[in-house]
Amino acid sequence: MSPDDALATLARSADACTPSPLKVALVTNIPAPYRLPVYELLAGMAGIELCAFFCSGREPDRAWNLDAFRFPHVVLQGRVWHWRGRYIHANPDVFTALRRFGPDMVITTGFNPTHLLAFAYARLRGLPHIAMTDGTERSEARLGPVHRWVRRRVYPRTAAFVGASEGSFAMYRGYGLAPSAMFKSHLCARNESFRATPLDQREFDFIFCGRFVAGKLPLFALQVAAATATLIGRRVRMVFVGSGELDAQLRREASRVESSVQATFAGFARQEELPALYGRARVLLFPTSGDTWGVVANEACAAGLPVIVSPEAGVAGELVRHSENGHVLALSVAPWADAAASLLLDTQQWARMSARSFELVRAYTYRNAAAGLLAAVRHAHGQPQANLPPELVPGRPG
Repeated sequence: MSPDDALATLARSADACTPSPLKVALVTNIPAPYRLPVYELLAGMAGIELCAFFCSGREPDRAWNLDAFRFPHVVLQGRVWHWRGRYIHANPDVFTALRRFGPDMVITTGFNPTHLLAFAYARLRGLPHIAMTDGTERSEARLGPVHRWVRRRVYPRTAAFVGASEGSFAMYRGYGLAPSAMFKSHLCARNESFRATPLDQREFDFIFCGRFVAGKLPLFALQVAAATATLIGRRVRMVFVGSGELDAQLRREASRVESSVQATFAGFARQEELPALYGRARVLLFPTSGDTWGVVANEACAAGLPVIVSPEAGVAGELVRHSENGHVLALSVAPWADAAASLLLDTQQWARMSARSFELVRAYTYRNAAAGLLAAVRHAHGQPQANLPPELVPGRPG
C-alpha cells in the first residue's frame, strides 16, 4: 500500500468513526511554510473541520513569502514582545475567536500566553487538548524552573502529544508521559521539487542556507570553507543563501579570505528558487548553536547533498546520520574541514552519502506528517488506533 493509499484509508476510518465533522482548533504562533501544507492536508480530510488560529501574520525576523492559505484560518489581534531571542505572543482575543468557532478539541504548539489561554479555554469547556512541539530534549534543557513548572501543569491535563522528532519524544518521556499518547508529525520539505544533479554539474563546493544571525553561525561555515581550501590545495566555491544582521560582517570576512574561498551571496531565496541552488552545490554546511530541527537538511537531502551538522540540530542522528549521509560534529573548525575535504576529494564517498540522503529523506513527506497529526486527533477523541496501516508507523515514536 502506498503512503497516499494509507493516508486515504486512515481518513476514511476517521470518517466512519465520526458521523459529523470533528472541529479542531489549532493555535500556533505564525504561518510557517514547512507546516502550512500539513495543515492544508489535515483540513481536507474527511471527518475533520480544521481552523488555524495564528498569533501573528509574521514575526519581524522572518522573510518568508507565503502562498494563499487553502484552509480556514484566523489571524488574531494582540501584541508580540522580543525577549531573550524569542518572540512572546499575547492575544486576549483568542478566547472570543475559539468561542466563535466552537471546537471539539484544541491543539497548541507552544507555551506563549496565547497558547496558555487556549489551553484554559479547552479546560473550561471540558475539551481534549493536544500539545504539539518541534522542541527536543536537548533544546529544552535550557528551560528555567518557571517554564518547567508550566509544562508540569499542562501535560498531565493533555490528551495527546505531537512531536517533530525522536528528540521530541525523549523530551516528553522526561515528563513521565506515556509513549502510547505520542505521535510524530515531522518537519519536511517538498521533496518532489528537488532533483538529482550530476556531481560534475555542481559548481559550488558548499552551500550555507539560513538566516545570517549569530545562532546560525555563518561565519563559522566560512571558516570551515577556508580551512578546507588549505587541506585540498585549491580555492573552494561557496554560496550563501539568506540574509540577516550579520550580512555586512560576513561579506567583509569573505573578502578577507577570497584567495581561499570564492563566495557568492544569493540573498534571500523564495521556496521555488531553492531546488536550483541546492542542485548547484555538493555539501551543505549546517552549523548551529540550537535548531530544534533544521528543514534546510531536508532540502539538502532531497537534492542529494551530504550534510555536515552540529549536534545542536534536531536532525542530527535522525535525518543526518554520522558517516552515512554526512557527519555530526562538534563545533570545531578542524574536524569540519577534515570531513569536508574528504567529501570533496573522494567522489565514491560523496556518491554513497548522496544516495543515502535521498533514501533517508524519502519518508519525510507532508502526507506522513499530516497522518501523524490526524492519529493524535483520533487518539485525543477516543477513536481506536488499532487499524493504522503499517505505512503510517512513522506517525508514532520509533
